[in-house]
Amino acid sequence: MGENRIPPCGELTLRTLAMPGDANAAGDIFGGWVMAQMDLACGIRAAERAKGRVVTAAVKEMSFAKPMKIGDTLCIYTEITRVGRTSMVLKVEAWAQRYLSDLMEKVTDADFIMVALDKDGRPSPVPANG
Repeated sequence: MGENRIPPCGELTLRTLAMPGDANAAGDIFGGWVMAQMDLACGIRAAERAKGRVVTAAVKEMSFAKPMKIGDTLCIYTEITRVGRTSMVLKVEAWAQRYLSDLMEKVTDADFIMVALDKDGRPSPVPANG
C-alpha cells in the first residue's frame, strides 16, 4: 500500500493508464482528466444501482493531494453512501499506482451526486433493491 496507511474506500470500479496525451509539458496529468475518469466510474456504478440511465448532477468539493504522472495507473474506487428517491450520492476516491511500483497514493476524492433518468430524460425513481 506504500506510505498511505489507510486503504482505499469502496469498490474498485475503474483502472486506466495515464498517457502522455493526458499531461502537461512537465508530465503532470491534467486534473480535469482525473475528474473525468471519476465521473466515468460514477456513471458505471450508479447505472448498475439504478438499473438504467443516470447523469451527474453535482460534484462536491475536490482538491488534489498528490499529482498523477505519465505511466501511473489511475484506480477509481466508488461507494454509494446514500440513495434518495431519484438520486444517489457516491463517495469517489482516485488513487495513483505509481509506475512500475506497488506504491499507491491517494490523489483526490469527492462526493458525486447522480440522478436516475427515465427514457424521456426525466428523473426516475431508483429501485429499492440494489
